[in-house]
Amino acid sequence: MFLRGRPITMYIPSGIRSLEELPSGPPPETLSLDWVYGYRGRDSRSNLFVLRSGEVVYFIACVVVLYRPEGGPGGPGGGGQRHYRGHTDCVRCLAVHPDGVRVASGQTAGVDKDGKPLQPVVHVWDSETLLKLQEIGLGAFERGVGALAFSVADQGAFLCVVDDSNEHMLSVWDCSRGTKLAEIKSTNDSVLAVGFSPRDSSCIVTSGKSHVHFWNWSGGAGVPGNGTLTRKQGVFGKYKKPKFVPCFVFLPDGDILTGDSEGNILTWGRSLSDARTPGRGGAKETYGIVAQAHAHEGSIFALCLRRDGTVLSGGGRDRRLVQWGPGLVALQEAEIPEHFGAVRAIAEGLGSELLVGTTKNALLRGDLAQGFSPVIQGHTDELWGLCTHPFQNRFLTCGHDRQLCLWDGEGHALAWSIDLKETGLCADFHPSGAVVAVGLNTGRWLVLDTETREIVSDVTDGNEQLSVVRYSPDGLYLAIGSHDNMIYIYSVSSEGAKSSRFGRCVGHSSFITHLDWSKDGNFIMSNSGDYEILYWDVAGGCKLLRNRYESRDREWATYTCVLGFHVYGVWPDGSDGTDINSLCRSHNERVVAVADDFCKVHLFQYPCARAKAPSLVYGGHGSHVTSVRFTHDDSHLISLGGKDASIFQWRVLGAGGAGPAPATPSRTPSLSPASSLDV
Repeated sequence: MFLRGRPITMYIPSGIRSLEELPSGPPPETLSLDWVYGYRGRDSRSNLFVLRSGEVVYFIACVVVLYRPEGGPGGPGGGGQRHYRGHTDCVRCLAVHPDGVRVASGQTAGVDKDGKPLQPVVHVWDSETLLKLQEIGLGAFERGVGALAFSVADQGAFLCVVDDSNEHMLSVWDCSRGTKLAEIKSTNDSVLAVGFSPRDSSCIVTSGKSHVHFWNWSGGAGVPGNGTLTRKQGVFGKYKKPKFVPCFVFLPDGDILTGDSEGNILTWGRSLSDARTPGRGGAKETYGIVAQAHAHEGSIFALCLRRDGTVLSGGGRDRRLVQWGPGLVALQEAEIPEHFGAVRAIAEGLGSELLVGTTKNALLRGDLAQGFSPVIQGHTDELWGLCTHPFQNRFLTCGHDRQLCLWDGEGHALAWSIDLKETGLCADFHPSGAVVAVGLNTGRWLVLDTETREIVSDVTDGNEQLSVVRYSPDGLYLAIGSHDNMIYIYSVSSEGAKSSRFGRCVGHSSFITHLDWSKDGNFIMSNSGDYEILYWDVAGGCKLLRNRYESRDREWATYTCVLGFHVYGVWPDGSDGTDINSLCRSHNERVVAVADDFCKVHLFQYPCARAKAPSLVYGGHGSHVTSVRFTHDDSHLISLGGKDASIFQWRVLGAGGAGPAPATPSRTPSLSPASSLDV
C-alpha cells in the first residue's frame, strides 16, 4: 500500500492462498454506548439541569448525557446513563423546557471529514424517547450556539438563542414550528447567559462581558420575522462596573439578581419609566440596581433559584456555595474541595439534594449540611494514554492534565487518581496486574504498584517523549518506544517491580508510534512516524531482522500496530498516514477497533486485509479519537477523545461469545448508524 507516496511492503502469511478467501463485509459484532466518563465544566456554562424524571442532564463532547443518580441499574457509582446522540459536533449549551421533558441543546460549528464546514444548530428533543422533535436555526448561526433559553410564561412556546458570531446575534424562535420570529445584533462583547422573564415573555435578559441588557420583544403576532427587539442597557451608576456578569436569576417578585466577577450579587428592581417612552401600554418598565451584596471572593459563576424561594450562589476562586434568604441574608454555606475546582453550575435535585458541576469536570451530589461527593468525574485536558487491566474490568488513562486515573468499568467510577507532575502519554499493565508502567513526555517512565499507588521504579531513557510502553505476554520484558527513534528493552522481575536494561533496538529512521510482542515473547513488530514496519529479535539480543519476509507467519500477542498485513484494509482512500491514531484487535481475534482523526470509532472484521474494507462507524467524540482498547474479556471497548477529554465505554454486542453477558442491562438506546441496526 502507499501512504503519502511511500510504498509500504507487507508480506502475506503463507497460509493465505488468495486475498479473496479472507472475510469481507462489516463485522457481526456491534457497539452500543454504555457509559460516558466526564462532564464539560472547564469551559462551558448552562450545562447542568434536572429533568422532571429526576434524571440529571449535562453534556460532554457531542453527547448529551441523561444520568440517573439513584436506583436504576449500575454499581456503587450508581445509576444509569442514557444518551442523546443526534449532534454532529460538540454540544456547548443546554436549556430545559418548562415541562421538564423537552430539552434544547446547541452545537458548535465544525468540519466534516472532507473539511467542509458543518453549521451550528439547535436540537429540540424529547428526553423520554430521545427523539429529535425540531431542528432550529440550521444556517442561521455563526461559529456556534453560545446560550439558549425557553420562555416560561407561555408554556415554553418560544426559544431564545445567542450565537457565537462577533455580533452575538440574538434571535427568538417558535419552538413548535421552528421559525424565526425576531433577530438583532446584541453586542460585540461575549454573551454568557440569556433568559426570558418568567412573568412576561416580552422581557428577555442577556449578560456577559461588562454588560447586562434588558430586551423588549414585541412578537409581531407570531408572523415569522416580524417581531422587533429593543435593548436597554443596565446602568451600573455608582456601583463598580464588573468585567463579567456570568449569571443571573429571576426572583418570584420580578426582581433580577446578577452574579459578577467582582463577587457581588446585584439586585435589579423594576421601575416604571415616564410615559413619554413609547412601548406597550404607554409606560415601559426599566430595571435599576436597588441593592448590592458582596457574596464571594473572586467571581460568581452560578446562581440558582430554589423551590423554597432561596437563592444559591457558587463561587469561582473561593469554591463556596452559599444559600441566601430574602434581603440577601446568608443562611448556610459549604465549600467544594479544592481538587474538584470551582463551582460551574448548580441544579436542584430531589428533596434537599443539590447537584454541582465543577470547573475540573466533576459532578458532585450532596447538600449544604452534609457536604458533597463526586458521582461523575473526568479528565480536564487532552487524553492519550489508555490501557485495560489483564483480568479485571478496569482501565487506566493519562494525558495532558498530568492525572493518572484508574477507572472501575463495572461501577462506572473513578477508583483512584494521582498527579504525575508531567504529561502521561502511554501506559500498560504488567500481565500480573500488580504494577503498571506509564510513559511521560520527557523520556521518563514510571512503574507504579496498582494497590498502594507507590512508584516502584522511575527511569529516564533519552530526553524525548515516549509514545508506547508494552510488557511482553510472559511479563519478562518491557519495551519502551521513544521519539528518539529507539526501542528500549528492560528485563523485568518480581511481578514487574524490578527492571534492568536489557538492550535497545536501533534502526528506525523516525519516532516509534506503535509496537507489539509476539505470542512467545521473543520478537517485536514496530511502526514509526515514516510508516516503516520493522521486526526485532529481542531474545537474541535486540537484533533487527533484515529479512522481513521471515516474520510473515509470526503470531502476535496483541495487535495495535496500525500498519501491517492483517489491518491494511482499515486505511481509507487517499490517507495521509495520520488519519488513524490507534487500533486494537479484540482478544478473541475476531474484530479490530480503530480510532480515527475525524471523531469516529470504527469496528472492522479481523483479519482486515482487503483494501477499503467496510466498517461500522460510531460517533460521539468531539475531537480526534486518540486511543481504543478492548477490556480483558472483550465485553467492552474503551475509547478516548483527545481534546474533548472524554472517555467512552462501549458495550460489544452480538456474534455470540463476545464476552460474558452483562450483569446490568444497558439503558442506552443505540443510535448508531443504520448499517449496525440490521443485525
